[in-house]
Amino acid sequence: MKFKVSFEILRPINDIMGSLTVVIGLLNTRRGIDPIILIINLILGVLAYFLIAGSGMVINDIYDYKSGIDIINRPERPLPSERLTVKQAIIIYSVTLSIGIIISIIHSVIFELGFLNIILAVFFGFIGWLYAAWGKKSGFFGNIIVSVSFSIGLIYGAVLNNSAIPLYIYFFFSTSFFLLLAREIIKGCEDIEGDKEQGVKTLAIQIGIKKATLFSMISALLAILFFVLPLFTPIINPILFLISMICGLVIVIFAIILMLKKNLVKKDFSKISLLLKIGAFLGLIAFILASILK
Repeated sequence: MKFKVSFEILRPINDIMGSLTVVIGLLNTRRGIDPIILIINLILGVLAYFLIAGSGMVINDIYDYKSGIDIINRPERPLPSERLTVKQAIIIYSVTLSIGIIISIIHSVIFELGFLNIILAVFFGFIGWLYAAWGKKSGFFGNIIVSVSFSIGLIYGAVLNNSAIPLYIYFFFSTSFFLLLAREIIKGCEDIEGDKEQGVKTLAIQIGIKKATLFSMISALLAILFFVLPLFTPIINPILFLISMICGLVIVIFAIILMLKKNLVKKDFSKISLLLKIGAFLGLIAFILASILK
């Protein structure tokens, strides 16, 4: 089994992006934390998240390969291209998931963190499998899983510093969750024809594009609400947070305005999806800036 292809199936770029949420959670709760302990928390926290997220990518590829989806849509991936066997992929999945959870256990023992970080790690691994096995085809529930999977790192990182999670971390989580959910719903509207052929029960298919777009709009509005609320909490740097937050808000509001357009077509949904993605990225930047000591 070649290391390069084994690493490729983990989709490291996606895992690194997700790991950034752990860093954000840690940096925004670092008041009173010894710098050495913070560094150790960063290393172990990111490593655990990276491996568990990577295991989710692997199990997703396994199910997609077995269902025949990747053979048609992603023939270049390790399994359909036969650079990896299913048996080898299962081994990679089991090893990465196990090591990720073991790291969280060791981390908890070393710093007497209790069980919350371990529970979060196991839960993260479980929903990764649940999405691959069932969530993807379920449509809206799958959208929820994707949104939780990315955002959970914010809480996981915060827990590593202190089990008493500040209110603004929950606001960060809610902002990320609802914005990603809005985008996932829009992507369902954009890909409605392909999803019909593959039997994916997205909101757009179940209740229609107009109502699904309305759901996405409500989710985006909730994201805006939770994006503003941290300003009313004791975040480390409200000024820098505000500057980036305004930029993100403008992008998301523009996306919502586009949703109000009548007779939206695939091209419109692509634009909305991109705007929400940019808004989510600016949100992460705002969360990082909020952690910079004044």
